Amino acid sequence: MSNQSDGPIARTLVPRGLYARAALILFLPVVVVTLVVSVMFLQRHFEGVTRQMTASMSHELAFVARLIDGASSPEAARRAGVSVARPLELALELPADPVPGDQRLFYDFSGRVVTEVLREALPRVISIDLASDDKQVVVALEGPAGPYALSFDRRRVSASNPHQLLVLMVFTSLLMTGIATIFLRNQLRPIRRLASAAEEYGKGRMVPYRPQGAAEIRSAGTAFLDMRNRLERQNEQRKLMMSGISHDLRTPLTRLRLSLSMVSPDMPPDAEEIAAMEADIAEMSRMVDGFLDYARDEAQDRPPEPVAAAGFLETIVADAQRAGQPAALVQFEGDRAGLATCRPDMLRRALENLIGNAVRYGSRAEMDAALGPRSLRIGIEDDGPGIPEDSLDAAMRPFTRLDPSRRRNSAQGAGLGLAIAADVARAHGGQLRLGRGPRLGGLRAEIVIPR
Repeated sequence: MSNQSDGPIARTLVPRGLYARAALILFLPVVVVTLVVSVMFLQRHFEGVTRQMTASMSHELAFVARLIDGASSPEAARRAGVSVARPLELALELPADPVPGDQRLFYDFSGRVVTEVLREALPRVISIDLASDDKQVVVALEGPAGPYALSFDRRRVSASNPHQLLVLMVFTSLLMTGIATIFLRNQLRPIRRLASAAEEYGKGRMVPYRPQGAAEIRSAGTAFLDMRNRLERQNEQRKLMMSGISHDLRTPLTRLRLSLSMVSPDMPPDAEEIAAMEADIAEMSRMVDGFLDYARDEAQDRPPEPVAAAGFLETIVADAQRAGQPAALVQFEGDRAGLATCRPDMLRRALENLIGNAVRYGSRAEMDAALGPRSLRIGIEDDGPGIPEDSLDAAMRPFTRLDPSRRRNSAQGAGLGLAIAADVARAHGGQLRLGRGPRLGGLRAEIVIPR
């Protein structure tokens, strides 16, 4: 898609492809500089040198012309001219039959300067011939005894081999253009690979891609990989969520169906059966709330904002205590008035899930935090059985239950608490770490996010 700022002329003349546009940007200045240097050379150096050499030559021609004009007879004029012209490397033809009018080849650019200078210095010039022999200059003059001609080597009035500089310039330009083309192709290849990977992913196909090229292209490639991985992770989570809903809700629904099938007008349910059905309904409600929290779109949350870290954590612990959960903030390191940038709603949801897990698998939850110059670390410990080292990664996957080591003490959950906390930490550019708690000996869940 072309840029909207391009006008009709730009859309017609400027290539559409990135490689062609980059080549145009690279090669057009080279061509322009070559042309400018060539013109300046022809106009200033080559033309100036030719004018200077021709002016010097015109003095010699004028000297010979004065001797011939001052002779008393044609024979004396010829002897006088030859005696002077020979040491000056001039050829004298007297009498001569000159061709009227100046002659030069069409590509002889310096011939115009030679003709102009000689006519200005020699007023009795009949013609100047530069075309009969491109290596000789023949100047025909009018003398007392009739026309005569003086000829000399063309190299005496023109800069020798002016084309060598032009040839060298063109060759160097072509060489540098070839090197620039190879370099440009290598620089644009990572952009093409990135575009191809993005196009294939838009069609639903995953192709291998590794960021390469300049720093900006690597940054764009890394951002693309992060976006692709995030989208794939979200798709996988949605699939797991759908399978988890069908699996986890089937058990309480089956119990409710069996309980309802046993109810009849003649035998109303007793209090114990009603309590069991209410427990099943409460369990399904908790599962649905967990599914909704997990599937909630992060883009709908509030943007990151600075909050007082200590006050924010104290509020979360106080809310948990009012809900009947044995939780406490036991330690806060750093400036208690210091600010941390986060999405408060998301971070609150993650910490509430961690506290809920802690009190579900243990008897109490203890929170500690450290506000450093670059990050905020929040740890939550419980005194439960903990999680084996080889199961820590699996515990952060959604709908995962580690039954042998962490049996639920009461109601069953959806296995989403740690998965939600891990997603929140990643959304803040941080991570969730699990391990053995040093104080209580149970599970320690630690969220670290940049400040």
